Amino acid sequence: MNLFYATILAVIAQALTFLQLQGSAKWGWYEKYPIPVLLLSVPISWCFIKSVNAYVHAYGGEIWPSRLIGFGIGVITFTLMSILIFNETMSSKTLICLFLSVAIILIQVYWK
Repeated sequence: MNLFYATILAVIAQALTFLQLQGSAKWGWYEKYPIPVLLLSVPISWCFIKSVNAYVHAYGGEIWPSRLIGFGIGVITFTLMSILIFNETMSSKTLICLFLSVAIILIQVYWK
């Protein structure tokens, strides 16, 4: 249960971070609404903190799995959102990086 909860929070945090940072580049949110964009950092940080705590708890106090799984989720989320929102194409380099991110997550989840 902790892994599921941690992963949901990590995906939410990564998606909100993408919208906060890259969304501002696309739609100019920061220039139009700097205070709300900055205040969005509070719930994003809360999601990251709760996600890391849940991963650490799920892995018996180890912190490395939370970092590596979080990295993989970040790459996957960034890839999907850049395709959906920015209509970016996937180069072979991006596909390999995406594959490696999935591999990192699978290693952390299944290698005991």
